[in-house]
Amino acid sequence: MTAKVTYLGELRNSCEHLASGDTFTTDAPIDNNGLSQAFSPTDTVATGLASCMITMMGIKANGLGVALKGATAGVTKHMATEPRRISKIEVVLNLPNAISDKNRKILEHTANTCPVHFSLHPDIEKVITFHWDL
Repeated sequence: MTAKVTYLGELRNSCEHLASGDTFTTDAPIDNNGLSQAFSPTDTVATGLASCMITMMGIKANGLGVALKGATAGVTKHMATEPRRISKIEVVLNLPNAISDKNRKILEHTANTCPVHFSLHPDIEKVITFHWDL
């Protein structure tokens, strides 16, 4: 197993990564009967996309001899109804500007081909913006 999820009651879960013991809590969002006091399950999916993109860029950057430390990603998740689902994920990446145009293109391609990006349903709109201004 990769992880264990334990229902805590009141629409909250404790999620444990079994290899490391690291944990986080999820909570249902306000618009779905929860208190929104932690990431919702769909928040973790949207955030996972951004985290995967930056991780893959970091792996590629290491190979290129490029520093990405301090890069950030802002994530906005949009929900649809009937059925309730993620309809759109916006990711705005803020990256160091001291990177050549050639390496920027390589890193952008790497981000757009991360495993989570490929794993999300094609009906989920993904709007990815790269700002090379750090």
